[in-house]
Amino acid sequence: MKITGAQAVIQSLMNEKVEVIFGYPGGANMPIYDALYDVKDKIHHILVRHEQGAAHAAEGYARITGKPGVCFATSGPGATNLVTGIADAMMDSVPLVCITGQVAASLVGTDAFQETDVIGITTPITKWNYQITQASEIPEVFAKAFYIATHGRPGPVVIDITKNAQIESLDFNYPKNFSIKKLKNINQYDKKTLEKAAILINNSKKTFSNCWSWSNYCSSRKRDYSIY
Repeated sequence: MKITGAQAVIQSLMNEKVEVIFGYPGGANMPIYDALYDVKDKIHHILVRHEQGAAHAAEGYARITGKPGVCFATSGPGATNLVTGIADAMMDSVPLVCITGQVAASLVGTDAFQETDVIGITTPITKWNYQITQASEIPEVFAKAFYIATHGRPGPVVIDITKNAQIESLDFNYPKNFSIKKLKNINQYDKKTLEKAAILINNSKKTFSNCWSWSNYCSSRKRDYSIY
């Protein structure tokens, strides 16, 4: 089936049974929004007033439903506005799939208008990220992204899609089988080691030695703070 990259993005989301998307449109992701309009009866899009709100709303959706939250943002400041929500999802193990627009592949690295190194910025705060520069990459990258976001310790992934990849055509075929080496053999600890760790955690106690309380402060200053 020959479709555009933008249509492939939406079809991939439907294959992953995505029902709700939080996002904010812009020049670099407009083809995706055009494709989204054609399936507005199948995927509900919630327009936010700021991209950071999209990331946090997708987080909340994921926490409540147990499904990965999905959000859209355009390139440059649109993509960087997602960073706080992405970092929060990483810290709290929330499955998140963030899809950002990017300038055309031929302009990447030239300091083009609203070009930002989204991959470099989000590498420390994601489980995985990937920049798509050709439409043919879309199906496999999306399949991997949703798998990584939801397997093992859940967390956020970022897919950055150049504008030319959104416009190009491809033969769409969503993969059922793919290999991800980094997720294999994640747990290198045996059962005895984990039991030892559990015993240490269960027997641990919090102590408050040398705690400087408000009452200590008041007495040291020799003043009556009772009125406060």
